[in-house]
Amino acid sequence: MKLPRTTLILILLALGLGGFVYFSEIRGATVREETKEENKQIFSFAADDVQSLTVKTKKLTLNLERSPESSNSKWVIKSPVSGPANDAIVSYLMDLLVKGKSDRTLSTPPKELGQFALDEPPATINITLKNRQNHKLILGKANFNGRFLYAQADPAAKPDGNINVLLVSTDFANAVNRELSEWKQPVDNSQKLPPLTIPKPSPTNSK
Repeated sequence: MKLPRTTLILILLALGLGGFVYFSEIRGATVREETKEENKQIFSFAADDVQSLTVKTKKLTLNLERSPESSNSKWVIKSPVSGPANDAIVSYLMDLLVKGKSDRTLSTPPKELGQFALDEPPATINITLKNRQNHKLILGKANFNGRFLYAQADPAAKPDGNINVLLVSTDFANAVNRELSEWKQPVDNSQKLPPLTIPKPSPTNSK
């Protein structure tokens, strides 16, 4: 049976409208949900919740601890040396840990972690909260275009056996790959300078 031309046009219009509704509403909502998931915050704790940090890189293992309020520094280095820490440097790292987000999450079999340099990571950050809870951020290599780092946050296998690999800001690499001297509180050289003295004019013999 041949359909009238008008009926065929109406059917095509209905199909086109249905496709438009699917992609604009249903599919669009899915994409928005995926985007929301991609920009998920890495950790949920606040800066004031953190009691200590251990930063481990290829060159250095640094232990930091929140100092008593009476100290002139918010953070102190416990090892490999002892002394006040550079609060600005620690605060930069803390800000990334508290506010940092994952751009994307990849579900990866454990045997493939090597391709992200997460089997022997360049850097690891261990976080201990005041309530004794522990968190860990493992930093791998940069992705193909160098815009993000592969990472794992509190790594644990999912029910399917895979592990979530995150894409995080390269600022994390800048925050941890530092010399020990950068982690130390800057020395105020002005306090070590001797007081300025003005020499007295030598007496002259009057004639």
